Amino acid sequence: MSVWLPVAPCTPDGCARHTGAVRAPLPAALLLLAGCALVLLGVACVPLVRLLGAAPRRSLTRRWARAVPRAFGVRVTVRRHAPEPATGGELVVANHISWLDIPLIASILPGRMVAKSEIRRWPLLGPLAALGGTLFIERDRLRALPAAVRTLAAALRSGSRVVVFPEGSTWCGRGGGAFRPAAFQAAIDAAATVRPVRIAYRTAEHRCGPAAGAVAFVGTDPLAASLWRVVRAAGLTARVDVLAPIPADGEDGRRALARRARAAVLEPEDPLRSRSRQTTVASDRANRPASSVHH
Repeated sequence: MSVWLPVAPCTPDGCARHTGAVRAPLPAALLLLAGCALVLLGVACVPLVRLLGAAPRRSLTRRWARAVPRAFGVRVTVRRHAPEPATGGELVVANHISWLDIPLIASILPGRMVAKSEIRRWPLLGPLAALGGTLFIERDRLRALPAAVRTLAAALRSGSRVVVFPEGSTWCGRGGGAFRPAAFQAAIDAAATVRPVRIAYRTAEHRCGPAAGAVAFVGTDPLAASLWRVVRAAGLTARVDVLAPIPADGEDGRRALARRARAAVLEPEDPLRSRSRQTTVASDRANRPASSVHH
C-alpha cells in the first residue's frame, strides 16, 4: 500500500448498508434517471460554460452542483461556523465518504478539484475534467510528491481555491483516516488559508445517530450499485459544516496543520457547543444569504 494513496478498511458489505425506510423501485428509478441526466447535462455543458466570465461560471457551477444531490433524492443542509472570507488562495479540506461529496463541496465552495492523473486519460471525462480546471497529480508514486506539492502551491498562490480530500480514500462516515500532510505543505508554501469542511449523511430515523450507510462509496463498490442504493434510501440528508479557517503560517509544520484540520473535521460533535458557534443555517430549499437563520 502506498503511503500517498492509502486504503480505508471500509467495505461495501460491512459499511454500505441502508437500514431505514426505502423507496419503491419505480420512484427510485425515476430519481436515478433524473440524477444521471442532470450529471450528463453538466458534463456536456462544460465547454460552453468555460467560455463565460468567472462570475457567471461560478454561479452556474454552484446551481448545477446544488441540484445534483436533490436530483438523487438527498436533502442538503449547510451550516457556516464563524465564516471569514479568504483574502488569497484557499485550501478546502474535507472528509471523504461518497461521490456525492464532490457536488456538495462545489455547490458551497467551488474550486479546482484535485484528482489522480489517470483520470486525465479517461475517455470524455478526462478532457472535460481538464477543461474544468482539475489539478491532476500522481498519487501512487512517492517520488512524484514534491511535484504535486509544487502544483498545488502554484494554484494557491494564483488565488485559486483548491479542494482536497486529504484522507486519500473514502471512508463510510463512522470513522476517518489520517489527513495526509502533502497538501498542507502546499498551503504553507503559498501562505494560503486552510478551510476545514465536515460532511455527514443521516437518515430521517437517525438525524443525530449513526451515519447513513447508503451513501458510503467504499472499497470495490461498483458505481451503479452505489447510485441505486442512494436513490432507494428514503429520507437521506447531507449536512455540510463549513468550519472556521486555519491560517497556514508554517510555524507548526505541515503535520501539525494536518492534525488541526483533521480534529476540526472529524472531532465528535457537541450539540450545545455547535449551537453556540453556529452563525448561519441554510437548507437545500433556502441556500441563499438572504434566507440564513441565526441562532
